Amino acid sequence: MRSLSTIFWLSLKEIRSFLGDWVLLGLVLYTFSLAIIAQAQSNSQELRNASLGVVDEDGSTLSHRIVAAFLPPYFKPPEPVAQGDVDRLMNTGRYTFILDIPPHFQRDVAAERSPTLQVLVDATAMMQAGIGAGYAQQIINTEVADFVRHARPPGQPADLAVRIAFNPNITTAWFTSVMGVITNVTMLGIILAGAAVVREREHGTMDHLLVMPVTPFEIAMAKILGNTAVLAAAVALSLSLVVRQLLQVPIEGSITLFMAGVAIYLFFAMSIGIFLATIARTMPQLGLLFMLVAIPLNMLSGANTPLESMPPLLRSVMENSPTTHFVSFAQGILYRGAGLDLVWREFVEVAVAGGIFFALGLLRFRRAAFAN
Repeated sequence: MRSLSTIFWLSLKEIRSFLGDWVLLGLVLYTFSLAIIAQAQSNSQELRNASLGVVDEDGSTLSHRIVAAFLPPYFKPPEPVAQGDVDRLMNTGRYTFILDIPPHFQRDVAAERSPTLQVLVDATAMMQAGIGAGYAQQIINTEVADFVRHARPPGQPADLAVRIAFNPNITTAWFTSVMGVITNVTMLGIILAGAAVVREREHGTMDHLLVMPVTPFEIAMAKILGNTAVLAAAVALSLSLVVRQLLQVPIEGSITLFMAGVAIYLFFAMSIGIFLATIARTMPQLGLLFMLVAIPLNMLSGANTPLESMPPLLRSVMENSPTTHFVSFAQGILYRGAGLDLVWREFVEVAVAGGIFFALGLLRFRRAAFAN
């Protein structure tokens, strides 16, 4: 009972210490707000509101169907363009795409003459040009194939019906915003716990703590619990206010269950931070160790690139990483609405890994605390 009371009051001390450190407080606020918004909005990899002009020299049912198939949010409403204005409009950048449908296009398609339909692309907008040209080709082929199938129904192959789950429009921001939150949990979990130990040693207050009737376990656990409370609150606010409200990203699963997983993962991340702090003697040394540990954990966790694209040996190693488990159950809960029955094994594996690093940190704690 006395130990729990000691951990509680030391945890409050950690929270007050954090709130008094304007640099760390500003880092946490920025990381879970503006940084998430910037990451979600600046790394768009899908076509969005591309301008489209149409030269319809056919005026047929098929040409109208093709034009009508260019829909938001990928394209702006198509605008009619005169043939003589095409060069001028492309040179001035008025349209990213201009679709030129030749005369007698429907008649030639029905007669199997393979007519040519032209799409002019302004490739100065490289990302939109590359993706949009593929979208335009797919839209045109789909409409022509559908027209031909109805005109000559016998002997047509089976249709392919694609259903995209969890992110119907394949919107990059839906993925990058949530993955940004997850990545920042790893980064700040290690930094805050490690910085708390190193800062105590640099200020000389660690010596005072160790001569008091408190154990290294109580000191370390208090630092983990205090900083976990801070980061858990930041994650919950970021998901509710930034991801759901500002970025309009739907959350399918239980935020309560996700926050339980976050708390377990923070135990692991902060245990690593404390372990690294027992190795580093100064904040610059801790920063270098952080880069060696946190960056590979984040980059290879599946939050940025799928595990299937990694070399087999590296994939086998990362499949056992707690960070990979964190990304996996976070995606399962937030995107797919997974329940505890599907993610409890990953919760346990992360907790066990956290316990191992916590024990390693405690083994070095007292000796490192008095190191010069």
